[in-house]
Amino acid sequence: MTPPKTDVIPAPLRVEAGDGQGFLLDTRTGIEAGPGTEPVARWLRATVGAATGLPLDPHTGDDAHRVRLGILPALDPALDSPEAYRLTVGTGRVLIEGASPAGLFWGAQTFRQLLGPEAFRRAPVTRRQEWEVPAVTIHDAPRFRWRGLMLDVARHFMPKEGVLRYLDLMAAHKLNVFHFHLTDDQGWRVQIERHPRLTEIGSWRARTKTGHRASPLWEEKPHGGYYTQDDIREIVAYAAERHITVVPEIDVPGHSQAAIAAYPELGNTDVIDTTALSVWDTWGINPNVLAPTDNTLRFYEGVFEEVLELFPSEFVHVGGDECPKDQWRRSATAQARIRELGLADEDELQSWFIGHFDAWLTARGRRLIGWDEILQGGLAKGAAVSSWRGYAGGIAAAQAGHDVVMCPEQQVYLDHRQDPGPDEPVPIGWVRTLEDVYRFEPVPPELTPEEARHVLGTQANLWTEVMEDHARVDYQAFPRLAAFAEVAWSALPAPAERDFAGFERRMAAHYRRLDALGVAYRPPAGPLPWQRRPGVLGRPIDGPPPRR
Repeated sequence: MTPPKTDVIPAPLRVEAGDGQGFLLDTRTGIEAGPGTEPVARWLRATVGAATGLPLDPHTGDDAHRVRLGILPALDPALDSPEAYRLTVGTGRVLIEGASPAGLFWGAQTFRQLLGPEAFRRAPVTRRQEWEVPAVTIHDAPRFRWRGLMLDVARHFMPKEGVLRYLDLMAAHKLNVFHFHLTDDQGWRVQIERHPRLTEIGSWRARTKTGHRASPLWEEKPHGGYYTQDDIREIVAYAAERHITVVPEIDVPGHSQAAIAAYPELGNTDVIDTTALSVWDTWGINPNVLAPTDNTLRFYEGVFEEVLELFPSEFVHVGGDECPKDQWRRSATAQARIRELGLADEDELQSWFIGHFDAWLTARGRRLIGWDEILQGGLAKGAAVSSWRGYAGGIAAAQAGHDVVMCPEQQVYLDHRQDPGPDEPVPIGWVRTLEDVYRFEPVPPELTPEEARHVLGTQANLWTEVMEDHARVDYQAFPRLAAFAEVAWSALPAPAERDFAGFERRMAAHYRRLDALGVAYRPPAGPLPWQRRPGVLGRPIDGPPPRR
């Protein structure tokens, strides 16, 4: 029998024809929650129930009108994943089974997609009383355990409600790691109670560069904001309900001018007057970096102590990227530390700095992860790598036995432009079309099967220098994040063999889901008039991106 076609994104592992004519969701339908499944039942009532106007009460319906939820750790040995699920739809029955609560939740997300785009609205838009679900059996499990999205809220702050919205969008695409870029030169976004000036001073800048750093344009008004510790607790809890892990990033020793502006003693005071620094108002690589002193280490240990209380994640991201060494070369204090430690140069000094926090986090049961510059001067023991400058850092780390998240800028930096056309708003970087992202392969062929096991997964990154609000973030993220989600979840063939035409066919339905969710995505035909930014300078790079 020919398997039925569905419009599910990301594509399931296996789809089979179900028994009977399908299932009618109506006023008689109830949700029967097995042991441990009540959180997913609540989510279905809150989302599908709200969109359809149906109560989906657990006490409603007979055996012929039930959506049953169950958790079976031994669901399907062939799927071999704690996030696996099986969705069975037949006449008078829907059964959603997960190998874990997470697997069950992903199965519920697929069920919502089968109901149609109207199931993604917050209230009914029609008077229909019946919602038909096709007879189908879906067996599914993810390819990678790390299916991530990095959101930079330091360059442009996203209020808490916007972050919660993005967690819902991630969950709808079965993404499960939210990399929260909380600190940078342009802003410090998390409340640290023992160091209040980090947010009193570090969370606001006087003005903001509009467009690329070479642009002559400025927005001459203060910009900023931060999350209180209760805001963070709410975000983390909201994510956990959706089986998303929040990985915080506190960037050291570079990208730290906001912290130095708040506490000047953190900078290289024997090289520059750090009291004259303010929160940076433009973009690029900043020369003002943390001083490698005991005072700096103790300060950031205090920061990380509060961060660990807020974020229960296995990994904590410490940045480690784009740290210019000029101030360290000119600093008598930094040079004395190099001699004291018997280090060869400033690269090894940065490795020592990162290694300190690797040991500190390890002693507290956590793992350090950083951008691939942490390879310079020797990779910290036990550290994992976010490979962003290409594949090379990830390859080197995996071959050395370190875990890797593949997020090469040439492939999955979603701040890069989507089209070479002149109407593309604030064009940055290489052209990365929807098809380019769909053909991205996270595991490079240079790795052996044993080395490839160190690739935890992959991540798309959203840097927000030229994304001033959630509509600009939406435009850069979508629809490409849907393609990325399929790369991260689905068992796709080699890039050249992938059925992009089939993906585009499924996207026709998915655009209607995004419409229902209020996502300001880039239309296939190009930006709408209000999505353009005429006259705002970008930094386009011509030609195909290098593979390195």
